[in-house]
Amino acid sequence: MGTKEPPIPRAATTDATDPADTTGATQQSAPPRTGTDKRGAVVAALMLTMALTALDSSIIATAVPQIVGDLGGFSAFSWLFSGYLLAVTVTLPVYGKVSDTLGRKPVLVVGAAVFLLGSLLCALAWNMTALIAFRIVQGLGGGALQGTVQTLAADLYPLAERPKIQSKISTVWAVSAVAGPGIGGVLAAYADWRWIFLINLPIGAVALWLIVRHLHERRRELGRPRLRGRIDWPGALAVFACGGVLLTALVQGGVAWPWLSARSIALFGTGVALLAVVVLIERRAAEPIIPGWVWRRRTIAAVNLALGALGLVMVAPTVFLPTYAQAVLGLAPVAAGFVLSVWTLTWPLSAALSQHVYRRIGFRDTALLGIGLGSLILFAFPFLPYPGQAWQPTLLMLLLGAALGLFQLPLLVGVQSTVGWSERGTTTASVLFCRQTGQTLGASLFGAIANGVLASRLGGASDLDSVTRGLSTGTPPEATRRAIAAAVHAVYFGAAGAAAVAFVVVLVVAPRRFAVIEE
Repeated sequence: MGTKEPPIPRAATTDATDPADTTGATQQSAPPRTGTDKRGAVVAALMLTMALTALDSSIIATAVPQIVGDLGGFSAFSWLFSGYLLAVTVTLPVYGKVSDTLGRKPVLVVGAAVFLLGSLLCALAWNMTALIAFRIVQGLGGGALQGTVQTLAADLYPLAERPKIQSKISTVWAVSAVAGPGIGGVLAAYADWRWIFLINLPIGAVALWLIVRHLHERRRELGRPRLRGRIDWPGALAVFACGGVLLTALVQGGVAWPWLSARSIALFGTGVALLAVVVLIERRAAEPIIPGWVWRRRTIAAVNLALGALGLVMVAPTVFLPTYAQAVLGLAPVAAGFVLSVWTLTWPLSAALSQHVYRRIGFRDTALLGIGLGSLILFAFPFLPYPGQAWQPTLLMLLLGAALGLFQLPLLVGVQSTVGWSERGTTTASVLFCRQTGQTLGASLFGAIANGVLASRLGGASDLDSVTRGLSTGTPPEATRRAIAAAVHAVYFGAAGAAAVAFVVVLVVAPRRFAVIEE
């Protein structure tokens, strides 16, 4: 049992056992060794699988006009994204626990099958309501793919090699962010928007074949064997219902209806009641979906909170920077997309190189360095000259991607390395769940901030989306440009504050040295 960080062993040679839980959690089963004789094929399958989810939203975004023109339902099209996001987020904890109980392979196979079924149904949709429902089916599979791929990446590689696979996964996201809009535009313009979903089928089929053929898990049971295979289905249903209601209230509040409307109050009230039900069920369950040790252990709790704050931070550039680039800088949509996409180039590169930093100073201090730099970069954005040049925010985005790569990957690799196989799925899912929830909160919070600034500057023109749509008519009036600049600056100040919160959480809550399991 190890209690120190690097030096890190170069290869795993034996099954690792969980460390004694210094915060009161009981010791879990030892990890199974995942067969690595065909590890390259499995990694290819994981990258293809991750590409399915990484391409999903970016490839659809550019085809929205064609979809709406064919199916109608413009007022509800935002649920193409919100419905999928909700399904992914609320299923992450469930799939994490199931993968710790039954193994990664069955969860990944079922998740991929459900995602592909949802893709086929989306391609066959006859109206917007059906398409939204089938997108939710896709999300039910997507939750299994996101969490299980990240967990398997840690299973397949010893600690010394995990940055390699994580950087490959980050590269998949980077390439998808850049290529997705272009692929979606080409398919929508020269083929049919339904091919956006049909293209998933051959990719997913190859990934499924590789997983079924080459991924082999060998389990060695140590301790509590009678509980192996028991799944807390009432808890899973309660978590799904509670998360769905609360996230719906956050996604739609202030957009589809006012925050203080009867609908908002009813949804939040129902969510709180369901949260009480979740707590009651989980306290009585032998193997709860969200076990208490996820929050009792300092390392996991700190990483959950820090990456939840990262979810908030990510909203500022991804949602608001394209609007700023078009309205304030006067860039065309393609050029505005490039200003945003550059951070996907430095993020995976920084993540891949972060191992050289955390091997010297540790996981916590590397993360502090990354988020500290990130908060300064975000804080600098509002001080860019008006209207400014395109290279100025582009440079800041390059630096921000490098800073956040230095922040996220050490925390993810570090927290995965403090648990054994039987807890790694739950741990990874809790981290991803918190990040996704942070993004949902950030979209609602920063949207309200931006709308408030616009309302004060434009005398009631408080709908940022309507201002953005107005860009298609030409260069907006000077007053509108300045109002949008002020709104985006306020959002970046908020993101800098969220980054500062993440810094404080890691500094105060996370232990100075992660209790890494020696392999």
